[in-house]
Amino acid sequence: MNLLVLALAPVVIIAAYIYFRDKYEKEPLRLLLFALLAGGLTVIPILFLEGFLDRFTVQFPWLLAAAWKAFAVAAFSEELFKYLALYLLIWKSPEFNEKFDGIVYAVYISLGFAAVENVLYVMDGGLSTGIMRAITAVPAHAIFGITMGFYFGLAKFYEKQRQSLKQKALLLPILLHGIYDFILFTEIGWLTIVFVGFVVYLYISGLKRLRELSKQSIYNTDYDLLNEKLSNTKP
Repeated sequence: MNLLVLALAPVVIIAAYIYFRDKYEKEPLRLLLFALLAGGLTVIPILFLEGFLDRFTVQFPWLLAAAWKAFAVAAFSEELFKYLALYLLIWKSPEFNEKFDGIVYAVYISLGFAAVENVLYVMDGGLSTGIMRAITAVPAHAIFGITMGFYFGLAKFYEKQRQSLKQKALLLPILLHGIYDFILFTEIGWLTIVFVGFVVYLYISGLKRLRELSKQSIYNTDYDLLNEKLSNTKP
């Protein structure tokens, strides 16, 4: 029971933090819970795709095998299905009415996945695994979600750049996730320093994106978006 609490505690804490950072218009709790559930359910197709892609890992030598496992097996599979869940859940929803909402729902979907993954790892690895993942893996998943939601939210409201922003919403989380896993999969001792630095970078970049879209809320007034809308209405 204690391990279960340890596994889920970082998920609950981050979910609460994101909820309170959405300070201008809260999202419906029903939809947020659905996002968590959707994220948890992505584990099923992800396991199938990861299992298929992992068959090819043995075809590569050491570092290439680590890269394949990090970027293709783990990062691509997980971020792809998170993105699909995000798109299906909110792209056409009337609740998706400001850019910060992209971050909120993307993080909740990521946390749904992270909750299931973390329970499996912590139940198997014990207390030390739970503590380590509480400050690394679970926040990392949330930050991949922030990155995805940041560009997804922009894509919703900036029509001229929509396609490129949607691509960034998928590709940048894959890149960040792949780098994170690659450092671990190489099992090179001195890369621990690089890993710590990368985790710090993830924290800083995630908080920066949160602040940026929070300031651009239409309820705060987003003058850039207002100017774009007005320019599109000119004859």
